[in-house]
Amino acid sequence: MKTLLLAVALAMPCTVTVALHAQPGRGANLPSPGRKADVTVGKAQISVDYGAPSLRGRKALGGDLMPYNTWWRTGANEATAFETTGDVEVGTLHVPAGKYTLVTLPSEGQWQLVICKHTGQWGTDRFEADDLGKVPMMKAALSAPQDVMSIGFEKTTGKGTQMHIKWETTDVWVPISSTTKASFRTDPAQKGKYQPLTATR
Repeated sequence: MKTLLLAVALAMPCTVTVALHAQPGRGANLPSPGRKADVTVGKAQISVDYGAPSLRGRKALGGDLMPYNTWWRTGANEATAFETTGDVEVGTLHVPAGKYTLVTLPSEGQWQLVICKHTGQWGTDRFEADDLGKVPMMKAALSAPQDVMSIGFEKTTGKGTQMHIKWETTDVWVPISSTTKASFRTDPAQKGKYQPLTATR
């Protein structure tokens, strides 16, 4: 009996170790680590899960990492995930509670943010037919270059916040609020106008 109990005790740590490694997180074993940003707006809890690429001596905006007028996964690795537990307004777009994918369209001028209903895909897979809609983004220059791309929430109040995407020398953002506004839909005529997503690592 003592021999049996000893064998069980020795086996238990091995079982736990296997269980922990069976659930790798976003960006595990990849150059760009996974990160998450959270905020509460009104009664809605909002989260963004994304891979955070680094410049590593490369040029981002207007270069190979983020060419102008080309859909960008807005991160690295898996598609950037946006989830809200309540209805919110992202810019002028009404976004019902649910899970979505974030995509952006970098530009020398005004960027566009796309919220897509297709989820769970690899970042370079684009499902434009499933877009909920798109909204223009505001842009400013960062005071100092930023090597690691980030998504975060700033200027948060009880009813609103700003979602900022920062990398290299650029800061783009959209307001998010819990107020009800008219829905803004993607113009079907715009589909197919842009190049495929680029792979950022």
